[in-house]
Amino acid sequence: MHEHLLIAWSGWEADTAVVKGFKRDEALKFCVDRLQELKGHGVNTFMDPCPSDIGRDVDFMAEASAKSGMRVICATGLYKEDLGGAYFKFYMHMGTGASEIADVYTKEITDGIGDTGVKPGFIKCATGVLKNEAGRPHITPYEEMCLRAAARAAKATGYPSQHTRMRRCSVLEQLVIFTSEGVDSRRVIVGHTGDSANLAYHTSIMDKGAYVGCDRFGLEFVLPDKLRLATVIGLCGIGYANQIVLSHDSVGCFKGRSLALPPEQQHLIANWQPNHLFKNLLPKMREAGVSEDKIRMMLVDNPRRWFAGE
Repeated sequence: MHEHLLIAWSGWEADTAVVKGFKRDEALKFCVDRLQELKGHGVNTFMDPCPSDIGRDVDFMAEASAKSGMRVICATGLYKEDLGGAYFKFYMHMGTGASEIADVYTKEITDGIGDTGVKPGFIKCATGVLKNEAGRPHITPYEEMCLRAAARAAKATGYPSQHTRMRRCSVLEQLVIFTSEGVDSRRVIVGHTGDSANLAYHTSIMDKGAYVGCDRFGLEFVLPDKLRLATVIGLCGIGYANQIVLSHDSVGCFKGRSLALPPEQQHLIANWQPNHLFKNLLPKMREAGVSEDKIRMMLVDNPRRWFAGE
């Protein structure tokens, strides 16, 4: 529900000290092999929420899908302000607002992305870590504009929205923005909530009707997997399995430098890959008493209901 084939951070081409050009064929082969390995675990659909301003490449996705036999679903949308592109931020100061960005999203949904013929399956938006004058992370005016654009496009098209929450920004405030624009909270996944092991935080989101994405398994330098597992197992135990989706937020390939940790910390991302869930985590959930019905719910039924708005 939240994995990436390819990421290209804005400005990657400027890293001429290490960048010798993107080896597309090698990257494509790696991603096809990864998708085929996932198919061996029974996975038929791979959702890639890469926004358009950090390297979304729908031709690459389409070719990886065709060669692997995996259904790949791409997104429309923009990323958080601190790491997203500057294009719409610049035009925001020139008078462009949420309605104009919503028109871009809606056109991609109805007509396809550029001349590719590929239509996105959902809308991505995000908030980040930029701080206000009081020194606290907040939703910036640019991010609010993008949230409202996503909400308006979702309302106009009936498409679901995946919202990536980063750090301590108020998720409930973000949900208020969506619902104020008329979006049904059942069409919203709040991603990266699994970075917290606070069950009160998770239930406060789900009690508003939204789904939570426990979707960064394998990123142990952010939060150890044992705490991520404890969170999912605990939420299942108190009746919330029907509002959880599972994933890793893994990245197959980067343009430019890949994610690198010092040698003594490499073990903290050793399992940051999309088969980790099937090979290592589901067995531990079963050992802890999570039923097959609840596992299927998180992997299959919840994504289907989210797409359908049920």
